[in-house]
Amino acid sequence: MPANALAVRRPSASARHLPHLVFLVAVAGTLVRLVHLYNELCWSIAPPTAALALLYAAGLARWDRLGRRGLPVWLGLLLVLWTWVAWKLPAPLAFGYAWLAVPLAVVAVRMPSRAGRAVALGAITALLLASLVRIGGGPDPDVLAPPVAAVWATVLLYRNQQRLTTELAATRGELAVRQREAGRLAERARIARDLHDTLAQELSGSRMLLQAAERDFNRNPDAALRQVRAVSEALGAHLEETRTIISDLTPPALERDDLDTALRELCTRPQPTAAAPRITFRTQGEPFPLPAEQAVTLLRVAQGLLANACEHAGATHIHVTLAYRDGATATLEVRDDGTGFDPHSTLPKATDRGFGLAAARDRLSTLGGTLVVDSAPGRGARIRAVLPVDERILIGAR
Repeated sequence: MPANALAVRRPSASARHLPHLVFLVAVAGTLVRLVHLYNELCWSIAPPTAALALLYAAGLARWDRLGRRGLPVWLGLLLVLWTWVAWKLPAPLAFGYAWLAVPLAVVAVRMPSRAGRAVALGAITALLLASLVRIGGGPDPDVLAPPVAAVWATVLLYRNQQRLTTELAATRGELAVRQREAGRLAERARIARDLHDTLAQELSGSRMLLQAAERDFNRNPDAALRQVRAVSEALGAHLEETRTIISDLTPPALERDDLDTALRELCTRPQPTAAAPRITFRTQGEPFPLPAEQAVTLLRVAQGLLANACEHAGATHIHVTLAYRDGATATLEVRDDGTGFDPHSTLPKATDRGFGLAAARDRLSTLGGTLVVDSAPGRGARIRAVLPVDERILIGAR
């Protein structure tokens, strides 16, 4: 699937809070009109109206703490206050106040149990009808129909939104599982290539040497001994290669430290020869914690880019920079002063460990990242790996 995957976000905060804002605005408008009247009715109705607004806001703020038992009690108190105020208000004010049934119905739909939702919605509908009958002086369809229809239309729309949200969450979870599985398959394919190109080939050669030594053992013991020694030396190299592959599978640096420390240790590791390039490391921006998958990816990309620069660039200095951007993007840059190359014609050959620009690009693309190559013959190379790290779910990223 394409790397520039579609990002799915949760509904905006304004959309989620709109019904509650309508409730509070309507209650505040009623309070303002009561104060404007400034009569005995104001002083008897304003306090419970204010209590209704405060109780509503407090319940929303403590929603998670109220639990399965507290939420029905809270909603019941709201309905009692709403009904009492709507019954005491004069008809011109009570009709607008009756529309508070819409946000109350939204709250009722969010009750934890099915029975609680059914009872709450039935009570809201009954109380709304009773209030509208009092306001209209009887069962007038023109007065009853709009508020009741608005309540149940809102309930149906909200239930559909909940169903779609649940389905979306399930889809996102399934996609995440598939992404992880695709990543595991890609890593298995890389390990298989590493094993085939290194251990399998070398072990096959060692086996042939041992077979030759067996044939020469009686007639030419010296030749057989040389072949056995060659196999012994080769097995030492095979053991080192095996340890390298195991290290690639489980990076111990990230198990002990964060990505900054792991990269710093990688860059300050002693070089095998005096002619090896000098490697420096620095960070930019305000560091923030990275998910394990993103941290491993950037560490692996850094290992591959450094291996390429050390083995193929002929550089004297390599500069590695890890930059944090706005808490949502991590950028790894590897810059060298080597021979450079034309990125549009030929790419540096990947090392035996399976690293290289193609491997780095594949690793990044699985997480929605990109690899930017800036180089030219005789001008060195600057390679940047950009990886988004935020709360988005990347659909089709793998």
